[in-house]
Amino acid sequence: MSALSLIPSREFERADGNLSLLADMCRANALVAVKRAGSGHVGSSFSSLDIVVHLLWRELNVAQVGWNDPDRDIFFSSKGHDVPGLYAALSALGVIPAERLLLLRRLGGLDGHPDIGVPGIEANSGSLGMGLSKGRGLAWGKRHLGRGGRVVVMTGDGELQEGQNWEAFAAAAHQGIGDLWAVVDRNELQSDRPTEEILALRDLEQKIAAFGWHVETCDGHDHQALAAAFASFRAAPPDVPKALVAHTIKGRGVSFMEHPQALRDGNGLYRWHAGAPDDETFARAHAELVDRIRAELPDLVLEPVAVARVEGSLEGEPESGSGTPSRRRAAVTDEYVAAAYGEELLALVEARADVVVVDADLSSDCRVRAVEVEQPQRFVEVGIAEQDMVSMAAGLARQGLVPVVNSFASFLAARANEQIYNQASERTRVVYALHYAGLIPAGPGKSHQSIRDISLLAALPNVALVQPTNAEETKAMLRWAVEEAEESVGIRLAIGPSPRRIELPGQTSFGRGHVLADGDGPTLVAYGPVMVHEALVAAEALTARGVQLRVVALPWLNRFDTDWLVDELGAIEDLFVLEDHSPVGGLADALRRSLGTAVAVTAFGVEGWPACGTPPEALAAHGLDGASLALRIESALAVAAGRS
Repeated sequence: MSALSLIPSREFERADGNLSLLADMCRANALVAVKRAGSGHVGSSFSSLDIVVHLLWRELNVAQVGWNDPDRDIFFSSKGHDVPGLYAALSALGVIPAERLLLLRRLGGLDGHPDIGVPGIEANSGSLGMGLSKGRGLAWGKRHLGRGGRVVVMTGDGELQEGQNWEAFAAAAHQGIGDLWAVVDRNELQSDRPTEEILALRDLEQKIAAFGWHVETCDGHDHQALAAAFASFRAAPPDVPKALVAHTIKGRGVSFMEHPQALRDGNGLYRWHAGAPDDETFARAHAELVDRIRAELPDLVLEPVAVARVEGSLEGEPESGSGTPSRRRAAVTDEYVAAAYGEELLALVEARADVVVVDADLSSDCRVRAVEVEQPQRFVEVGIAEQDMVSMAAGLARQGLVPVVNSFASFLAARANEQIYNQASERTRVVYALHYAGLIPAGPGKSHQSIRDISLLAALPNVALVQPTNAEETKAMLRWAVEEAEESVGIRLAIGPSPRRIELPGQTSFGRGHVLADGDGPTLVAYGPVMVHEALVAAEALTARGVQLRVVALPWLNRFDTDWLVDELGAIEDLFVLEDHSPVGGLADALRRSLGTAVAVTAFGVEGWPACGTPPEALAAHGLDGASLALRIESALAVAAGRS
């Protein structure tokens, strides 16, 4: 890994109010934090940093009155993936210690998306589209309580595809909330393609003005222009909310990351939205920033950062690959169940005229880019708009098509739950691909970790839920969902590489699991590549201590073959279930209902809020890693023996 160094906070004092210089200094430190974390979002952090610096150093009062003063100005970013830049700015102001900045995406450090447990963070964000409404509530509350201070919310331009934003625009004007300011980071790129290609916003300024807002537009990297725009806000009528459309450059500050050149270099795709740069790329980017800073501060001091590998980090990997439990790195395979899903989906599209793939601006992460490129007439890109996507899919299904809907599980199952309920009530068939399911990867934090989707969807009639264990089972279950299932199907998919190659004995049959370790001791049921792996690790550990654990991989989460269930699990004295989910409403609850009171079922799941950190850190924090599971099972057996 490249040598890392931070600009200490005392050096920022020497910038003497040079806002462009301060922004570059924050960029350099944000880059180091992302590099050390092994994942994060550089492009949008860099595009917004001039605005963040201008607000915190010049426009807002919070640095002067204090971060807890009730009359303070409030700033937060609704598109929270740009938080590395905000963390760097807060560190420069002395709010976050440098050592904590270096714990980005680590247990006990800084969450991958904003969390109010971090000093200076005013709102949790990460699930897009909520910020303007939350800001409206903060500003309304200030007015109601007679408190001073403005509320400034930054949004991304792609984020404005979420419909809640437009509800907030309408309501803020109607309620006369003039102390609400919106700043749109108009960098014109989404995850890897131009916003206008995904879902065109067209004349954004005119649209926002039509809701009754005072609107300005300027170059978001020009501090004189920013100052003039904010001055116009202060001069505008006090009961009119204000919006700035700030035209920015994604990746600003590093020449090869800047749009539009980076888009051309990537053959139409932007590479720098998410993920840490590799060593060579990091060194080039950091040197470019430091050279420009030293043109203003020739004697700039950099403090070296320890670069010992943090357990579980995958430096240089994209966020979608940050799920490898690298404590057993030698055992990690190159198998991605999501990649197998994408391959099989393309084959189904090519073989069947009725399959249509629908995506929410995640075609790369969800591994459906091949369908988009090779079968564009069968691919629908709706943008960042899960509710719209699901209701459109319901319409497609009413026309006799089989829509396959793709998004991250935490957004799709929760944000669009009412729409899924409505679709299922029509007795049509839609396949919901729930990517990024479960606890891992844990670096992005709780907004992206999906530990409630099984409970949300299993409660709906006419929706079957599955989570495959390996690539072959993924393909088989997708084929079943498209070709054989008589109801809608939710397929949970791990987004990262499988920790080990798990061979399944025989083909996957409806409602049946696979016995992977046939010990004569207690039975542990698990699902998905991460948790089945941990179950096998627990079995290996217990074998060495004289306990022969029986491990069953059960991919069917709410549909079971009754005969198999009774034969395999109906007479078990000690049945443990390892959930990649909250223990409430997951597989264990479904088994309790199916098996009755004759079998005592113990669930090991994600209790409380999911931990942010590396995969080993997060699994251990919840006692779900193999070593912890072995101890928990031993303890449960000892308690049971004591009762008997």
